[in-house]
Amino acid sequence: MKTLIKASSVLFIVVAFFSCQQKPQPHNPLGNATRKDKNGWIYVHLSGSPSDIGYQHGYLLSKEIDTLIKVMQYYLPYTSKKDWAFYRAASKRFLWGKIDKEYQDEIRGIARGLQAHGMKYDTLDITALNANIELAQYYVPGLENKLKPGSGDNKAPGNCSAFIATGSYTKDHKIVIGHNNWTDYIEGERWNVIADIKPEKGNHILMDCAPGFIHSGDDFVVTNSGILITETTITGFKGFDTTGTPEFVRARKAAQYAKSIDDVIKIMTTNNNGGYANDWLIGDTKTNEVAKLELGLKDFMVWRSKDTAMIGSNFPSDPKLIKEETTFDVNNPASSPNARKLRMQKLVVVDYKGKLTDSAGKVIEGDTFDALNNKNALDRCVIDGHVENDPKGVPEWSEGPFYPMGAVQGKVTTTALAQNMQLWAHMGHPGGADFLAAPFLKKHPEYGYQSKYLRDMKAYPWTLFKAQ
Repeated sequence: MKTLIKASSVLFIVVAFFSCQQKPQPHNPLGNATRKDKNGWIYVHLSGSPSDIGYQHGYLLSKEIDTLIKVMQYYLPYTSKKDWAFYRAASKRFLWGKIDKEYQDEIRGIARGLQAHGMKYDTLDITALNANIELAQYYVPGLENKLKPGSGDNKAPGNCSAFIATGSYTKDHKIVIGHNNWTDYIEGERWNVIADIKPEKGNHILMDCAPGFIHSGDDFVVTNSGILITETTITGFKGFDTTGTPEFVRARKAAQYAKSIDDVIKIMTTNNNGGYANDWLIGDTKTNEVAKLELGLKDFMVWRSKDTAMIGSNFPSDPKLIKEETTFDVNNPASSPNARKLRMQKLVVVDYKGKLTDSAGKVIEGDTFDALNNKNALDRCVIDGHVENDPKGVPEWSEGPFYPMGAVQGKVTTTALAQNMQLWAHMGHPGGADFLAAPFLKKHPEYGYQSKYLRDMKAYPWTLFKAQ
């Protein structure tokens, strides 16, 4: 018995000795995060807690986030007459308190990732960056309208050309979805991140986004719950509610937690602030049903079917919403939204009916046929927009002649690809044309103020991305 006691004592001492030698390992917030640059895109894999996901994002994309914030600090005073301090103050006053804690933690993490590289950004900078569209193009015009009715009516932009189809409209009778992002080249050339996010809770997400965004922003999302999401903005939309939940928070929550089309609709319409008013195109690969949610501030409408093709090119469809919440002219055939609508209907609903695949989707998103003037062109009227070549600009968005904006990238996926967490992405004009800054600025010195940050936007090949 004594021998047994002595042996046990020795074992206890040995275990205690080695336990004392093994110091607890410090938590590594980078975890297994990775970054890979490919064909103009930056693919990042982020995983773990909200704080860790944010830190990984900020740390791996520090240079790109730094540059994008500097672009916004420089450019927003030109486009909105408000400086960065204004947007930080708005973020503090009515946005931060309406952000879910997990997304506050993610935003704090992004700031910490930047600070690890010696940058002095904080949570208000990251919030303002994420909310820049809804603040500059919805909140600020609302303030202008209060001071002078009608002065802010044309500020809501018309960004993007998209479609979603299923049933008899596609080759395999399952979903095909495509989208290209229209925006100013000065920022759009930098909208080049493919984020593969695997959070502790909710869906695994694969999406495109701008550096520093916790949401997609132009919105092209694939999730492991089978939900696909994209959108196009509603031209001439009026309305913003500072007491509502920020659009970027609702969009991220829909991507992370929606398991059905109904879930997406509920999340996006609950405590809606009207910011970034869109026609949301939603698909569920479990059922191959698709839907369009046209979401304003006071009004929304839903269309859904398992046998349809739905398009978006910045035109609203619900008569009530059009009348009550927009300045959009449905009878103006020369508007960019209506001209693209005509072409999208021809391609998606007629020419490719029963033949839609991911390959066809790439062709559609890169199409450069002007249906208004019945010719090939690079102008405001084509799906792969080139406003920089258009002498009319886009009056309905208050964009002047030859304004440097248009389609900056494209994405396509299908039910089969999405079930493997895959999507096709194209950086630069999906039709293959390059935008070269120096020749453009020489030809159009009126936009010389953009020269500090306006860069070449090269068209790269379509690239297949898959979540880890």
